[in-house]
Amino acid sequence: VCSTWGNNHFKTFDGDIYQFPGICEYNFASDCRDTFKEFSVHIQRALNSDNHPEIQYILITIKDFTVYLRPKLVVVDGRIVKTPYYSSGMLIESNDIYTKVYAKFGLILIWNQADALMVELDSKFSNHTCGLCGDYNGVPIYNEFINGDASYNSITYGNLQKISKPNAKCEDPDETQAVPSCNGHRDECKKLLTSSAFDDCRLRLNLEMYIQACMQDKCACNGSEDSFCLCSTISEYSRQCSHAGGRPSEWRTPYFC
Repeated sequence: VCSTWGNNHFKTFDGDIYQFPGICEYNFASDCRDTFKEFSVHIQRALNSDNHPEIQYILITIKDFTVYLRPKLVVVDGRIVKTPYYSSGMLIESNDIYTKVYAKFGLILIWNQADALMVELDSKFSNHTCGLCGDYNGVPIYNEFINGDASYNSITYGNLQKISKPNAKCEDPDETQAVPSCNGHRDECKKLLTSSAFDDCRLRLNLEMYIQACMQDKCACNGSEDSFCLCSTISEYSRQCSHAGGRPSEWRTPYFC
């Protein structure tokens, strides 16, 4: 599973979590064998009215047809379609919260029509993918952030995944920007992610990675307590736990998220 959520967080197929704040169109995950490519998934983010990053659109190419997703809009080969939509080996469903695409060759895509996207791929693609989701070779860091003698930071790596479009007006994020130290938020994030609602998740996921992502969110929001800063990483932790077979109990309340 590869996912992206919240404040520009990414988790690769191999389990690395990193941040990349680009707002161009990027290769999220594609079949990168030289001969016949079965699929590609591109995404583009933008800042919404609250100044938080959201996925504006997703462009999926499967063999010879294209699916373009925006919130509450599904376009297949240039035609707006109603969901559920069935076509040769593909099903697209959507409701008020999620858009889901199932492709028979081994891809499931789930988007919350806002910040969070998850792609699950059949293991037959291991070692064959490229993009922000990495190469699916089972080894974290290698070939994404360390390739031969070269090592990349996450911004350099993300910029390499840009889809070049002649008329695109978008700047690459600065590769030299330092990640702030957010240790002041550790205790709060740890407390949220180890609440009893997540007891069934602790042994299934790498808790530290989500604590770090939550700390980055709190930093980036400069003390503003809107739900995006608090809830996006906790929501992702809950989704990943469910996906790993865990059963998070009800953690949302009328006052929290």
